[in-house]
Amino acid sequence: MEKYIDLHTHSTCSDGTFTPEEIIKKAYELGLAAVAITDHDTLSGVKEAIEAGKKYGIEVIAGIEFSVDNDYPMHILGLDFSFPCSSMENTLNALTADRQDRMKKMLLKLKDLGISIDESDVMEFAGGESVGRPHIAQAMVKKGYVSTILEAFQKYLAFGMPAYVKRKKLTAYEIINLIKENGGQSFVAHLHQTGKTTDELYEIISDLKAHGLDGIEGYHTEYTAEMGMDYRKLADDLELIISGGSDFHGNNKVNVNLGTGRGDMKIPYSVLENIKKHRLY
Repeated sequence: MEKYIDLHTHSTCSDGTFTPEEIIKKAYELGLAAVAITDHDTLSGVKEAIEAGKKYGIEVIAGIEFSVDNDYPMHILGLDFSFPCSSMENTLNALTADRQDRMKKMLLKLKDLGISIDESDVMEFAGGESVGRPHIAQAMVKKGYVSTILEAFQKYLAFGMPAYVKRKKLTAYEIINLIKENGGQSFVAHLHQTGKTTDELYEIISDLKAHGLDGIEGYHTEYTAEMGMDYRKLADDLELIISGGSDFHGNNKVNVNLGTGRGDMKIPYSVLENIKKHRLY
């Protein structure tokens, strides 16, 4: 019987609405074999997830998602690294401090626009260290300034909007090196969000491979069937491995289900088996 996995999920430790244990419990209920917790710029949910995995019989893969300092959108997942990995914590602590500072600046901008949101209002929704714009948006909805999280982004929080503040990011090379130093493997996530054509991605990914990139996300909720085939072929052409996941955020991404995305995605366990073959530890 085929086993299925999900290697891209977000918990309350960043911008999801399910705790790490709730994600693992949900995975058990859905019959998934393995799950990776890949919160933004933090590992704070991994230990809880691993313990829950023992409880429910789910294989838990240590993971993280980084935003790349770039002139176009790019995210890199770190997967299957040795955990705990204290050598990564100093870098993550600096990114966490920057997120806190960014939140304060955005709240000041909102105040100038007549929107009074306190840090305590935001932290009510930020269950972990990795506070972000979705938490500010949730506070805005609760206090009645907007009707939906989407409206908060479209009017105030998205890039180019009046309350947006840029945050500190690492370069792709720095992220790849950091993941590799901790025994993990790096994957460019949701390639379509870069806005690049397949030919452009070939050049970009080729360069990253030369700097140690291990693979790309070959399965993702938002990929069309054609995208998925194109990206998996790209991985084959460049002799890279693939990962895949739903990008589950709980209630913060409506209609994106754990394991199956928008309902028809299936990521075979063989994807994880291939990742394990390339382990560095």
